Amino acid sequence: MVRNVIGSVLALLGATAAVLSPFLAWNDGRLGRHYRIADLFGGITAGQAALWTSVLLPLAFAALLTLVGVALRSRLLVTLAGVIVLGFTVLWMVRLSQVSDGLTFEGANDSGLGWGVVLALAGGVLLLLGAAVMGRRPGRLRRRSREAEAYAGGPYDGHDGGRYAAPYGERDDGRHGERDDPYREDPYRDEQYGDPYGRPPDDPYGRPPGDHGQGPPGPPGPGQAPPHRS
Repeated sequence: MVRNVIGSVLALLGATAAVLSPFLAWNDGRLGRHYRIADLFGGITAGQAALWTSVLLPLAFAALLTLVGVALRSRLLVTLAGVIVLGFTVLWMVRLSQVSDGLTFEGANDSGLGWGVVLALAGGVLLLLGAAVMGRRPGRLRRRSREAEAYAGGPYDGHDGGRYAAPYGERDDGRHGERDDPYREDPYRDEQYGDPYGRPPDDPYGRPPGDHGQGPPGPPGPGQAPPHRS
């Protein structure tokens, strides 16, 4: 939250400086708004420019991008605004150097670069600083948090009706901290060999444990002698 406030303040200061710079002297006492946008691509001339056909237009557009970026907390828009301000200012300086002996700062006789250029450059730097300080958008942070929870298993309450199912290997049977291991033997149950303490399994025919011999003799079959009784 603090980073967003500081970044927004820096961005707004940079946009304000960029918009005010064309109303100050840029070179030899000539205001920045007197330079045409076409001069940046075809060479600087002595012709006067209208207000909205001067270098004020791209700088004002950058300020508009800054306002939208601050409202949406978009670092991309604020960064783009800073690149526009610095790009057009540097391009103007390159065109000026092609028609002059060099770039010098304004002296006592009002010759050379003026404070308008300095203010435009400072505005572009502040815009980039503001974009770097600003935090991410809250929606993006929440989305990343949900993705991290889904990757890690997410929160769950151990019930089928919960928001998230329990991760594989965990169960809610009262023994917390244990995991189902398909290869771990259960000492409390042995269906094949009966009781682990040596007691055989129950007879399916109702005979008590330990009585697994032959039952009482039945009637003799054909051709068999009756059993001998003592």
